[in-house]
Amino acid sequence: MNDIIRVGVLGFGGLGQAASRVLAPKQEMRLVAAADKQGYIYQENGLDQEACIAAYYKQGSVGYVEPYGTLSQGSIEELIQNASVDGYFLALPNLPNTFMADVARMFIESGWRGVLVDALKRTSAVEQLLELKEQLQAAGITYMTGCGATPGLLTAAAAIAAQSYGEIHQVKITFGVGIANWEAYRATIREDIAHLPGFDVDKARAMTDEEIERFLDQTDGILTLENMEHADDIMLELAGICSRDRVTVGGVVDTRNPKKPLSTNVQITGRTFEGKISTHTFTLGDETSMAANVCGPGFGYLKAGVSLHRRGIYGLFTAAQIMPQFVR
Repeated sequence: MNDIIRVGVLGFGGLGQAASRVLAPKQEMRLVAAADKQGYIYQENGLDQEACIAAYYKQGSVGYVEPYGTLSQGSIEELIQNASVDGYFLALPNLPNTFMADVARMFIESGWRGVLVDALKRTSAVEQLLELKEQLQAAGITYMTGCGATPGLLTAAAAIAAQSYGEIHQVKITFGVGIANWEAYRATIREDIAHLPGFDVDKARAMTDEEIERFLDQTDGILTLENMEHADDIMLELAGICSRDRVTVGGVVDTRNPKKPLSTNVQITGRTFEGKISTHTFTLGDETSMAANVCGPGFGYLKAGVSLHRRGIYGLFTAAQIMPQFVR
């Protein structure tokens, strides 16, 4: 791939802004488009990331960026029609749980052809995309799902580590996330709250920012998550590595401190061909942020998706089925 890959980012909250910063120094990819709830921006020669972030922070939308921004209540649909983009990173909140599948249908119906990458969390959300697999293939779309940190980076590590074993007994993913201010990642925190006992997607979505702040005051800003509905399970099952009931995901999120409350890791336990039981552990460096571990792999999978797309390979793929390609 010698030519520059033109990239769009849908959603410009904390994750979308981080994605734009990850792309800024890249030579193989250029951010040319972005959209949020209130508007979009497209510039074929590349966006001024800092101007986009400033406009979103001060005025609530990239649509305010002069002279290329456009305010619109149908920002995603209009951007799809007006922008020439090779692939989109979907930094969108999956609230409601059907939202990402709805966005995928929007792309299918638009006639657009290219690569889509998401960082979906929930198993049920990925199951909805699986129902669209044939439609995506027929539309000429290469869709890479579950390509963040978990699911994503850690799922792929588990898929590789599993090769040492003849049988996989358990895959255990434990994550630690530290952020200085929950408001920088509102959608992500809402999705995490939805996993807590007594909550669900609809209840978390209906909470006001003030209600979330009061809830976080009660927990000292700490969210402890266990046995989450995380798509690592279905992704490893689809890859033929183990049944989903052998995969567990949980972790701790500190919404008031950038330091991770614990080290993020995946442990893969299995039996070797000699009959020995062993565990591989892959641990992420504590200095790497959630944004780095989500956006970096996301664009690595986008590059891999572009490679597949240019070879005429369309449809739905997961982070456990395709190796990401490093973006220089």
